[in-house]
Amino acid sequence: MFKNVKTKALVALGASAALAGALALSACGSASSESCYDDETTIRIAASPTPHAQILNDVVVPQLEEQGYTVEVIEFEDYVQPNTVVEQEEVDANYFQHINYLDSFNAENGTNLASVGYVHYEPFGLYAGKSKSLDNIQEGAIIAVPDDSTNEARALLLLEQEGLITLAEGAGVTATVADIVDNPLNLQIQEVEAAQVPHVLADVDFGVINGNYALQAGLNVADALAVESTTGAAAQQYGNILAVKAGHENDPKIQDLYAALTSPEVAEYIQDNYNGAVVALF
Repeated sequence: MFKNVKTKALVALGASAALAGALALSACGSASSESCYDDETTIRIAASPTPHAQILNDVVVPQLEEQGYTVEVIEFEDYVQPNTVVEQEEVDANYFQHINYLDSFNAENGTNLASVGYVHYEPFGLYAGKSKSLDNIQEGAIIAVPDDSTNEARALLLLEQEGLITLAEGAGVTATVADIVDNPLNLQIQEVEAAQVPHVLADVDFGVINGNYALQAGLNVADALAVESTTGAAAQQYGNILAVKAGHENDPKIQDLYAALTSPEVAEYIQDNYNGAVVALF
């Protein structure tokens, strides 16, 4: 039986973040000539704190420990470094993103990451800021949305779903503010780094927030003014996945990790702890 290790390197932007990440990832990858995939008994996973790392630490890690694995869960607070460390083979996998973001990241950065499979879905929500209702929205109201390409499109689609804007035909999951063809209230779309949208709510009228960042900010999906449907196409477009460096999808330890992530215990944990803000896709 191997000792279970739960490393929580909370990585933010800046020099201190880079140092924290380097210390946390010193066992393999860029810090040595060894790829993490070469170690068949250790699994290192990069994850966002909520709900991803919570699910891993509370449910998945104990299951993998029983199978003889040493497991490290390394937490990141941004959407770039978790992919970078997988690409560099400093960790085995990451669990924080949906497939559209992964595809966009690969295209924009020349990385070679692949999905192992879907785990859960976090409905996007439109939350109140200075304005408390979608009724009688003031002309020129400010709405904060994530600034990365895939999540911005998702936010704009939610605004269109609620009849606030109209996007160009076919814009879909690649929509940007340039695709807004009708904006009768002259709403101001303020692009903000995804993790910061909850923190600017006090300064804007509304914010469209990723499910995980809403949870971290203590926001309840039941209080959102509008939410994506969990039964529509968005659940597949934006389902959160387990991702690895391409070519390692069928490694035995990766398959064991995915099996644990899609176990009945995880489904029950999600249902009991997230009040609809996280929905299992298995």
